[in-house]
Amino acid sequence: MKDKLYLKGLFHRLRALIALNCSLIFVTDGSIPAIKLSTYRRRLNTGNEAALDAGNPRNVSSVKRNMGSEFSRMIKEAKFLGLALGIPCLDGIEEAEAQCALINSESLCDGCFTSDSDAFLFGARTVYRDICLGEGGYVVCYEMDDIERELGFGRNSLVTLAILLGSDYTQGVRGFGPESACQIVKSIGDSAVLQRFASEGLSIAKKQKSSNKKGQTLTDEYKEKNADHDRDLNGSKFNLLQVIDAYLKPKCYSADSEVVQRVLALYPFNRSQLHQICAQFFDWSPEKTDEYILPKIAERNLRRFANLRSTSLKLGVHLPVNEMPVKCPVSSIVKQRKLQGRDYFEVSWEDMDGLKSSSVPADLVESACPEKILEFQQRKAQKQKPIRRSRPKKADKRAEMEEIDKKLRELLLEIEQDSSTMINTVSLGELVREKIPNISPVAMDYQKMHLKAESESRNGESSGSACYSTAYRSMGTDDIIDLTSPPPRVDTRVVSKCQETRRIDVVELSDTDNEASPEHARKARELRSFIANIRDEIS
Repeated sequence: MKDKLYLKGLFHRLRALIALNCSLIFVTDGSIPAIKLSTYRRRLNTGNEAALDAGNPRNVSSVKRNMGSEFSRMIKEAKFLGLALGIPCLDGIEEAEAQCALINSESLCDGCFTSDSDAFLFGARTVYRDICLGEGGYVVCYEMDDIERELGFGRNSLVTLAILLGSDYTQGVRGFGPESACQIVKSIGDSAVLQRFASEGLSIAKKQKSSNKKGQTLTDEYKEKNADHDRDLNGSKFNLLQVIDAYLKPKCYSADSEVVQRVLALYPFNRSQLHQICAQFFDWSPEKTDEYILPKIAERNLRRFANLRSTSLKLGVHLPVNEMPVKCPVSSIVKQRKLQGRDYFEVSWEDMDGLKSSSVPADLVESACPEKILEFQQRKAQKQKPIRRSRPKKADKRAEMEEIDKKLRELLLEIEQDSSTMINTVSLGELVREKIPNISPVAMDYQKMHLKAESESRNGESSGSACYSTAYRSMGTDDIIDLTSPPPRVDTRVVSKCQETRRIDVVELSDTDNEASPEHARKARELRSFIANIRDEIS
């Protein structure tokens, strides 16, 4: 009571039902029926609230309940909480179960949540009990159609069983247990059982029970045992017709009354009022209250949108999500999630009282807005698609190689004819990049080609090409060919593990341009070999 656990439990049960798009109505008990006064007083174990003579209930119609009791205060708090959540309350004239049963029997609601089995005696068709909405939740559902089909008991039979076995309105008849009572009711039949009880009284039960003995003579022991039973049949304390009327004609609002029609309307969720109630009763901050309730309100709105789309499809109206008369509450899907073994989508919401995103079942999103799922999958595939660099077509690459080869031939011819084209301290790499910009990646590797060419020309061995990679890794800049300086001394040394010392080769120009010295001829051969290796590398 101090922590109001009863109210917190009700709040969490309501928010779970709201998320399932259950339109709820609270129904409370009204006055105490006169026929129930003895039962009510016995339960309270006091005579303060109903100190009337229950022996003659016909003298009074009903008695008002004590609205100042602890239980009445709990009911009042529950009503305040329900109104803030958009759940109206109908205060019954007498029995709340009777009012619920009438609304259910008129097909104004799908079922009744109650722990009282006498809801079927008042005419209910569907009764829910033992609700568990947590992980692995369940609800026990009883259908009147199943009772009629499986047990053969209609409403009249159930009322008769209540008379014989006991209920809120009678203590029952001595000498009858469940088995014997069921045999009597089945032998008479549902359509005629109440009519015969009303006309012949409970003596019909005695006759029927005696006939079940199959002609056996009643012993003195049996007669003595049923003496009290006979007194019950004829006593003034037991008014059979009044019990039957209490079940078949209970005092409650009719289905077409203004009171009933008013509570059947949809009521809005009052966020500010809920903040006040939760702060007062639970000491919750507005943020904590929103964290509990806003995702459930959003899920309910999505279920209503899904129902609207389903109905339109059944009517043959196929509208895309952006052309629906009601705006889809889902803005987009953020990501896929797995909660308690079920598939969920985390979705972003539109106009949801500040709620940005929450998780909802994947099948709900599928039925409400499959277009959003398709958009999400497309975005996901676009992010996961690898970036592929476009490769030139073989024909284009062949043409490019032919163009480069042509320029290399022209460069080689130019070097052979006029060595002055290679100015002082100009590297071969820079010369190639200047003359043929398209092969800059190949020109960056010219040192490797130069070493290979030199190794073949000087040593005539294949070991030079085998060792070029180590020397190549040790070089960080281009080799420079100075065409004006005398050639330096060349020191070539092959060491273990294919390591080769760095070497700088220069080209010495002759005194005249027209005179071709032996050194110039040797360097020209090396250049031709270098250009040939470049062509081999790019082909």
